[in-house]
Amino acid sequence: MVYDAHARETAHDHLLLCTGSRPRSLQIPGIDLPGVLHFRTLDDVAAILERSVTARRAVVLGGGLLGLEAAAGLRKRGVDVTVLELSERLMERQLDDDAAAMLRTFFVRQGVDVRLHANTIALHGEGRVQGVELDTGEVLLADLVIVAIGIHPRIELARDAGLLCKEGIVVNDRLRTSDSFISALGECVEHRGKTYGLVAPLYEMARTWAEEMTRPYSTTYQGAGTAARLKVAGVDVFSAGTIEPTEGTEVVTFKDERRAVYRKLLLRGGHLRGAILYGDATDGAWYARMIHERLDVSDVRDDLIFGRTYVENVRKDSAVASAPLRDDSEVCGCNGVCKKDIVRAIWAHGLTNIEGIRRHTKASASCGSCTKLVQQVLVETRGREAEKGPVVPAMCSCTEHSHDHVRATILSAGYRTIPEVMTALQWKTPDGCHVCRPALNYYLLCAWPGEYVDQERSRIVNERLHANIQKDGTYSVVPRMWGGFTNSRELRAIADVVDKFAIPTVKVTGGQRIDLIGIRKPDLPAVWADLGRAGFVSGHAYGKALRTVKTCVGSEWCRFGTQDSTQMGVTMERRTWGAWTPHKVKMAVSGCPRNCAESTIKDVGVVAVESGWEIYVGGNGGMKVRVADLLAKVSSADEVMEYTTAFLQYYREEAHYLERTATWIERVGIDDIRNKIVDDPAERQRLAQRFAEAQKHAQIDPWARITGIEEEHRTRSLPLVAE
Repeated sequence: MVYDAHARETAHDHLLLCTGSRPRSLQIPGIDLPGVLHFRTLDDVAAILERSVTARRAVVLGGGLLGLEAAAGLRKRGVDVTVLELSERLMERQLDDDAAAMLRTFFVRQGVDVRLHANTIALHGEGRVQGVELDTGEVLLADLVIVAIGIHPRIELARDAGLLCKEGIVVNDRLRTSDSFISALGECVEHRGKTYGLVAPLYEMARTWAEEMTRPYSTTYQGAGTAARLKVAGVDVFSAGTIEPTEGTEVVTFKDERRAVYRKLLLRGGHLRGAILYGDATDGAWYARMIHERLDVSDVRDDLIFGRTYVENVRKDSAVASAPLRDDSEVCGCNGVCKKDIVRAIWAHGLTNIEGIRRHTKASASCGSCTKLVQQVLVETRGREAEKGPVVPAMCSCTEHSHDHVRATILSAGYRTIPEVMTALQWKTPDGCHVCRPALNYYLLCAWPGEYVDQERSRIVNERLHANIQKDGTYSVVPRMWGGFTNSRELRAIADVVDKFAIPTVKVTGGQRIDLIGIRKPDLPAVWADLGRAGFVSGHAYGKALRTVKTCVGSEWCRFGTQDSTQMGVTMERRTWGAWTPHKVKMAVSGCPRNCAESTIKDVGVVAVESGWEIYVGGNGGMKVRVADLLAKVSSADEVMEYTTAFLQYYREEAHYLERTATWIERVGIDDIRNKIVDDPAERQRLAQRFAEAQKHAQIDPWARITGIEEEHRTRSLPLVAE
């Protein structure tokens, strides 16, 4: 009999306890101060996001999966973060010393202070948390503290009912408690001495219990070798099974420090027992399957470290390469989907592609590491009816169509408005969402320059307000400075604006511009007007558009300069400013191979050499640094303009919305770009001409238009039309 809080009785034949867990906390002074938050539930996330708007210094207690994800999220929002980990390494349960050291280096490079062997003994503050005291006596300033040190199973109800409890509610392989009429599953249970805080084992428990209820003794829960994946932009980490060798264990490792790639496999008795992947974890699901199914890997033991592609292409005859998935094999660990779930969905709904499987089962819909396995199941099940080719994701949950299909349809059918596109392609939600509306707005703007009316409500907030929103709700404004050049008149005008509107922060950016930070929203139009009357136009620092063209002083002043990089940079910026692009675009021109303007980590970079210019594309200096590819070598300034504008137009027309040039080139390949831009002069000229035509409609300064001083700009002969 079950009794609820209102003393009502409910009879049962069988009772299932799913009481879950609560975040583990610290029994230290100050743990209950306002500003101390746990990180476990959606409500916790909402509270952290709200607090991060005003927080300046955060301390994260715990260097495990959740703690690091919290640290990465806070750092991305501009908060100074310190991670305190009590043990000797990050992700102690999932990584070994080498992988943990590489992970720590990554976070340090992102500006996160990582402290190991850090024992927190107290939190201090008056009215709210203000500091974290360590056992060394050091006190770290903090206005936000995140506690992410694990979970406690909720066992109180079971314990009060007289059930056997240790750390969790003790269950057997049938998930029955000490009372055979009561079962338990989830984070509240202890099975064979282990508790679980990751989702995959919990899904497996649920499947086992459902089988037990419908077909008693048909299956048992054998425990789970948990797999973990760190989901943080810029780093790929995966761990499964055993991570520390025991007697009789063979260890195979691969390490490339320059590329920050590391693999470690642990084998015993012809079976893979554990895997750690850092930097490239695309084979994580493949290794996890071997561990879970105890596949015999003896015949590919020496090749296993090189990954799935190598084994399946070079060792096609191996047992591992040809072994079919079992029906109960887990395919998607994030969502607990096994092979038989996917097969059932395929036949029940007539599925022939990955997107349908994602929609009906969620397999590969989270981290995506299992996509190859899902494709394998699809091909095994549907044979020739399975859609071949690369897996193409939908734009968003509002539609089944991909970015490429939507763009092609807009051009072929001549659709001129967002409602037309949504109606023709049978959008699931009539007004779309924050993901698809900005993309459709951009695709239409790119397809029909001068015809399509830009929809302001379909733009992101920074583009709607023509300024960058800051974490305290104020805004920053960046006036455009052609090629990074300025003069005393412009500097005086900026100083006057700063004084007039009491702008608290003025900073020189990495793109050689001046950023005015902390402007109140009501003051934005007046700030724009004053800057516009001084001759400035928007730097588009808020938009998916050309941001800056960085330059060095080149041959005009530098004794090493080989070409006039300053004039080249100014010309490039005057020709290309105002161009809306799939994502932000940064350019640079260096006057010699010493490359002081860092041209080879820009979306478009130009480097002067004795014989002319080298043009580089697809560089990125952000969280994931990518060195640009050499596109071409040219001899004249006119050729530089033709090649670079043709490249920008090809990127504008072909890349997906929110896809940087670096990601786009990695997807399509640099050879495709060279075929269009370098090897086909006629196509290059057509692309450059289309860019110039589009610029006639794009180079309209939004500040001047909004404040009504556009005519003043024109009378000053500012470059409001592409030259």
